[in-house]
Amino acid sequence: MAWYAYCIGEKQAFPELARHRKPIPMESVLGVSGNQVFIYPANELAIVVSEHNPAEAFNQKSGVDHARVIADCFQHSTVLPFRFGTVFHDDESLRRSIRSNQRQFLGHIDKLRGKAEMHLKILVDDYGGRAAGKRLPADGASREYFTKLRENAARQRERQTRARAVSFQMHRLFAPLDEEVSCRLTDKCKMTLDIAHLIERKCVERYQNKYSTTCSLMREYHMQLSGPWPPYHFVHRLTCGGHSHAPQTAAAAMPGIHIPEPASMLA
Repeated sequence: MAWYAYCIGEKQAFPELARHRKPIPMESVLGVSGNQVFIYPANELAIVVSEHNPAEAFNQKSGVDHARVIADCFQHSTVLPFRFGTVFHDDESLRRSIRSNQRQFLGHIDKLRGKAEMHLKILVDDYGGRAAGKRLPADGASREYFTKLRENAARQRERQTRARAVSFQMHRLFAPLDEEVSCRLTDKCKMTLDIAHLIERKCVERYQNKYSTTCSLMREYHMQLSGPWPPYHFVHRLTCGGHSHAPQTAAAAMPGIHIPEPASMLA
């Protein structure tokens, strides 16, 4: 039987596993393709899975279901989410993969215990965007060509400087334990900063209050907040460079399928 994998949690967070050595169903929780979700015991860990038919293709709803199951588990356990679409072909491949990486997973859970991820999206005006979007002259040897190259390089440095300044400002205001920042240009002459902040879960309400205050003070930025999420971005950081046989835990979607915020999960 193939297993579709959602996340890894702590066995102690699921008291019902104390009396069982085989997978047990999570009450009233359905996963991808409407299949019953099970908790699979693996020594000190609990693997959240559902039965999977390899002939069934994933779709948009599959990504939503994947995120929902992980969010449900996050309510009562520190979790390490699997990459969307992770499938183990049988019981033995699941047990072998978890067994060979158990120490690594337990270490990750210990580092992320009691923490959550908040996701900020900030839109910043890119005043040089329209000019930078002009095509360079076809004559690569012309003086105008090299002038344009210098102008574009200067605009790029200005964007980087501004993005760093906004990121630093957010770090100083929210004081996260850790952060992941990415920046991209939109087709409407704006820069979008995606900022993932790792915080103590008990501080979520304080973080949300700080966000409300920041929005009222910094009206030059358009800001959006989502969370709390499982620490998807920071699980990815921990698993990079890990055991070569480790199942991929991260927040990434399969091509063409969107998973809710933030990336709504582990890349």
